Amino acid sequence: MKKFQTLENEEWLTRLSAARDGLSGLLFAMYSSLTDGITTDPTLMSIPTDDHLTHRGDGVFESIKCVAGSLYNVTAHLKRLAHSCTGIGLEMPCPQDDLEQIICATVRAGGRHDCLVRVLVSRGTGNMGIDPALCDGPALYVVVYRYSARIKNGALKPARAALSTVPIKPPDLAIIKTCNYLPNVLMKLEANRRGLDFVITVDENGHLGEGATENIGILTADDELLMPPPERVLAGTTARRALALAQALVADGTLKTAEYRDISPEQAARAKEIYIFGTTTDCTPVIEWEGAPVGDGTPGPVAAKLLNLLTNDMTPSSETLTKVFE
Repeated sequence: MKKFQTLENEEWLTRLSAARDGLSGLLFAMYSSLTDGITTDPTLMSIPTDDHLTHRGDGVFESIKCVAGSLYNVTAHLKRLAHSCTGIGLEMPCPQDDLEQIICATVRAGGRHDCLVRVLVSRGTGNMGIDPALCDGPALYVVVYRYSARIKNGALKPARAALSTVPIKPPDLAIIKTCNYLPNVLMKLEANRRGLDFVITVDENGHLGEGATENIGILTADDELLMPPPERVLAGTTARRALALAQALVADGTLKTAEYRDISPEQAARAKEIYIFGTTTDCTPVIEWEGAPVGDGTPGPVAAKLLNLLTNDMTPSSETLTKVFE
């Protein structure tokens, strides 16, 4: 029988550092409210075992993109974070302005102008049981990590997508961004197994839901840009922003309308174009749906216009950007 050592702190950290060697290219910085400070050592970027987030998934989160040294759409993300906290009966760990300062400081410590930021709010530590009342939170963790876009030949890589067999989340859980993401993980596992980029849920009424971490939109034969209503799926910040920006395409006659509306699988199968919206996917064109080509099987012109609107929305003059680096 193998014997296991009880390690002194120094030896524990030495072994942990060796086990996590090579992560400096993935993890850049982390803030923890437990220390009220920032570390840039990946070995030390951890959440305690007794935190309810770790062993119960009891928490909420947001993923925010930093582009060319500025946070994109951070106000919308933090508004949704507060909504998610309310949804599970959890207090925000600090006022929004303070949280934004913590995020900016952590990004600066990581030293990358292009990166992603994961903001996690947990019920807190001090309890290995199920009762949230015994936790001493809320606790806040901010992790800055590598941003990898879907780029091929200098452009967003088109996608292949299909309907998912994973059941959609119940409405009350679908509209909040909790740390219990097992259904989402199973969706990505399904996509990988089927050789797809994305799979999309179907709700109890037979309408399209959402991807593992993305929203879907379609362009109908009548040039209507449609997205599933946010009452049944997580209201994606990128999708919501794209819908707002698309009103310019309605004004110039490119689109007849751009709105939330129920979408059936049959409508998706007949769509002129299909899009995947998300923090890391921006507006990714879907060129294959359920094994059949979308349109002529190449990215459509409206996809290019939507992506251009989102890209311009990330330029220095945009009101959606929050400058991090001087």
